Amino acid sequence: MCVASTTDDVIREGRRAADDLLAHLGVPVRKAFIVVTPRGFDATVSRIAALLRRLARKPEIEAVKQAVAVLDVDWRALTAAQRSQLVRRALTEAGRAVQSVHAQVREPLGRAASDVVSATRSDARRRGLAIAADFNAVDRRAVAYAVRANSLFVRDEYGRRLDAFGAEAKGLVAAGLEGGLGRDEIASDLARAANAAMVQRSASYWDIIAASFVGESRSLSQISSYAEAGIERFVLSAVLDEHTTDTCRFLDGKVIQTSDALHMLDRMESSEDPSAIKQIRPWVRERLGDGGKRTLVVDRDGERGVLAVVERSGVGTRDDRGEFSHTLSGRDLAPAGIGFPPFHGLCRTTTLPDV
Repeated sequence: MCVASTTDDVIREGRRAADDLLAHLGVPVRKAFIVVTPRGFDATVSRIAALLRRLARKPEIEAVKQAVAVLDVDWRALTAAQRSQLVRRALTEAGRAVQSVHAQVREPLGRAASDVVSATRSDARRRGLAIAADFNAVDRRAVAYAVRANSLFVRDEYGRRLDAFGAEAKGLVAAGLEGGLGRDEIASDLARAANAAMVQRSASYWDIIAASFVGESRSLSQISSYAEAGIERFVLSAVLDEHTTDTCRFLDGKVIQTSDALHMLDRMESSEDPSAIKQIRPWVRERLGDGGKRTLVVDRDGERGVLAVVERSGVGTRDDRGEFSHTLSGRDLAPAGIGFPPFHGLCRTTTLPDV
């Protein structure tokens, strides 16, 4: 048996026992984030996603309960207008139940953003960047922006879920009446639909929110450090493993001007509209283009811009970027909204100083 491994196991178990004891005694425990390695980044995302799920679960379950309570009626006794009015009322009640979630997540996101920025800044100093230990003005802006933007995205997401459930509820009622279903059967169908829209969709949703939040906080802190150290350009650096998307394989090694990234932050933090933020820095989408080839695109202001056509995908392999054609030039990336990671859901790409 390896003595070192045994010692490490004992240390880990000791830390876990200590954390459990402190938690039982009501003492808050905050573990340091490590976001500069792929494993550390994934662990940080997992911890934040779990926290957000816990915060949202009770309001989401309550939203389902409120909607179902309103919709459990004898639909055959109602007119078409009354049915529509009832669905609207159900959405209003469900909306009240979840309207506080985006506010509730702001405080934990604020603490997490500060921890991510602090960890990123410390790593930059260890790597030799000539920066101070304390947060600078851009770091503070990064924390404020990441918290505000992601809480706005959460609020926007619940609105979309409620709208989708409302449309599905009307369809279920109409189909149930046409199919001769009774009150209990229709109520059961509506309850399943409400649960799917408000609770089940959250499992993966909070993973995406957490990954976007951590990636954005890390990127903005890195850019802040580059600006402070007088580094004018940085390089996009993807994790080239079996799970890396074609988007990040294409962007790996691309060079961005630090000033362009800071200008993008200026524009994003001046907006209170999640849709406008997404237009300034849209995520990259993969679509089928001419000839059935996958194409990397960004949608902005109703127009679609092509970043590259995937000629040969490297997905599923390590250290293989793949091959691309019709690629956008480096100087055109920033105008297309490509400034800094993340570039898509669960994106792990980071940046390095171009020195």
